[in-house]
Amino acid sequence: MTTISTSPRSDVTPAAHQAQAANGLAIVRLTIGAMFVWVFFENLGKGLYSPAGYAGLVNYYIKASHSPAAWKAVMGLAATHAALAAPLQALTEISLGILLIIGLLTRPAALVAFLYLGSLWISEFGTSWIWELLVPMLASLGLAIGHAGRRWGVDAWLSQKWSSSLLW
Repeated sequence: MTTISTSPRSDVTPAAHQAQAANGLAIVRLTIGAMFVWVFFENLGKGLYSPAGYAGLVNYYIKASHSPAAWKAVMGLAATHAALAAPLQALTEISLGILLIIGLLTRPAALVAFLYLGSLWISEFGTSWIWELLVPMLASLGLAIGHAGRRWGVDAWLSQKWSSSLLW
């Protein structure tokens, strides 16, 4: 007697798998967006968007981190110009949070989030747990690659009219 083995049949269609993946990306997008909004209000409460608070934090990273010397020079420039850099950081964090939460211009926002979190990761290198920023940084890269705004976001509506755009 001969038996034929077959793999288990999946009743889930490729389109259903794509919908599940899109839902997963949307959850990650909302989580990273909420993280940015939370950090904005946390830093605001700590006074880190004031010139003195910002310069103090950056100078701590310059002294305590294991960042490359070239990056420490960039951080020193930011600390010197804290009156401009602090509000720019605040604007960056709240803007990225809102854009990711509402799913507008998701791919560029996620790419900026990836680069921004990468810069923070380098700045904090050796002063905090290595995975603290690495995970959201790489998740942001995944959002940029995966069209994460096309589910539960404004980009879903925009993509109906301009489906080939790289912005969503």
